[in-house]
Amino acid sequence: MKNTALTQVHIGLGAKMVPFAGYNMPVQYAGINAEHETVRKGVGVFDVSHMGEFILKGDKALDLIQRVTSNDASKLYDGKVQYSCLPNKDGGIIDDLLVYRIDEQTYMLVVNASNIEKDWNWISQFNTGDVVMKDISDRTSLLAVQGPKAAEALQSLTDIDLGSMEYYSFKKGVFAGIDNVLVSATGYTGAGGFELYVDNEHAQALWDAVFKAGEPFGIKPIGLGARDTLRLEMGFCLYGNDIDDTTSPLEAGLGWVTKFNKEFTNSAALAGQKAAGVKQKLVGFEMIDRGIPRHDYEIVDAEGNNIGKVTSGTQSPSLQKAIGLGYVKTGFTKEGTEIFVKIRDNAVKAKVVKPPFYKN
Repeated sequence: MKNTALTQVHIGLGAKMVPFAGYNMPVQYAGINAEHETVRKGVGVFDVSHMGEFILKGDKALDLIQRVTSNDASKLYDGKVQYSCLPNKDGGIIDDLLVYRIDEQTYMLVVNASNIEKDWNWISQFNTGDVVMKDISDRTSLLAVQGPKAAEALQSLTDIDLGSMEYYSFKKGVFAGIDNVLVSATGYTGAGGFELYVDNEHAQALWDAVFKAGEPFGIKPIGLGARDTLRLEMGFCLYGNDIDDTTSPLEAGLGWVTKFNKEFTNSAALAGQKAAGVKQKLVGFEMIDRGIPRHDYEIVDAEGNNIGKVTSGTQSPSLQKAIGLGYVKTGFTKEGTEIFVKIRDNAVKAKVVKPPFYKN
């Protein structure tokens, strides 16, 4: 089990620690519902240092990224971030990731913790153009400071104008007296906020400074449990739940990051799938009758025929109702369609809704 640079801090704060993607991670401190509300209404801090970071550098760095990712990275400019997928050769997704353009020849890829080795090996096999690749995951810490009060809480720590940063952009600068901190505004909670990338040796100092500056704003540490409920309220995919090696980006509603103006892994087959139409789609749904949907629960129609399965589900803390994501046959994807989730052998009524479930 790997630790982050802040594992002992979390234990000292009384966090409930769990194994997650090979790391010892805090799942909650005060409780998921309370932490969820802190992020929705104020400001909270996640240690997400388990995420993976790769640096790609060289004349052919963009060519390599274009070959392995589904989105069009040629649209990036310095300081811009892009959400994308790594398609495999069988129509599924190796991982979803963020692509940061640092300069014309330097990019940072941020990948899921459970997929670091898999992604590295996959990208490496396409590196025929002498692109210098560095895996900086083990020496990089990452704090996600999320919530509507994040900019106000953090502004005293940096000269970077946080309030004017555009969504999916980043800047590098001095933060809490630490040089070369990368500050981005991508977010996985729908509550606004920033990600702070820093070398491990500065992680504790950064954590302490963030909490001191955020004290007047009620800043609190937040675990992975609330991260999951927050992202689900926004309808954001979680790799391993909603997307994986068997799900097509088109089935997952990620056609918007699947650009056919270039060739990439399996692009011809995916273009064919787009033309023919997919047989199943990822939809959002909310429960009408009582019951909480969970990963892998069966979804059926009114006659009890199998039409799909739940990929994520929870009792939404913000909405006080049960919500979920799941794949269903294309005849059942229209908004308002009644579907049923099998919970302990009972077919519990739900209806298809369009995410995000929570609207600011």
